[in-house]
Amino acid sequence: MTPDLPFEIRPSPVQGLGAFATRFIPAGTRLVEYAGERLTPAEADARYPDGAEGERHHTFLFAIDEPDVVIDASVGGNEARFINHSCDPNCDAVIDDGRVWIETIRDVAPGEELAYDYAYVLEERHTPAAKRRYPCHCGAATCRGTILAKKR
Repeated sequence: MTPDLPFEIRPSPVQGLGAFATRFIPAGTRLVEYAGERLTPAEADARYPDGAEGERHHTFLFAIDEPDVVIDASVGGNEARFINHSCDPNCDAVIDDGRVWIETIRDVAPGEELAYDYAYVLEERHTPAAKRRYPCHCGAATCRGTILAKKR
């Protein structure tokens, strides 16, 4: 555990474990770096091949566009890997000099679950089956029902 974080990890109604504020956190606070083993996209694909049709997608991967790097938080990761997705997030992932930081985008009350929009990019068509592999259960009024980024 990283000392002095303003949140704790515990069971989440959204998904598995989640990160919950232990005190008031103002907007614009840099909370934690998304840490883990740095891989190439090819290494990440080899480590986590796409599952069978209808199987739910689940990894602790975070892709950075430049340079082509994927962070695998299941190896050497920290508490950031437990911050869940929300379609109405209170945090954002910010890439700064090749590092990923989770920052608040609005004030967060004690006890509130921290979340950011994963906006997972899927090149294939967003069929109902594809959306079922990437579900969202955030409960927001604006919930898309999937962690997938909107197609442009």
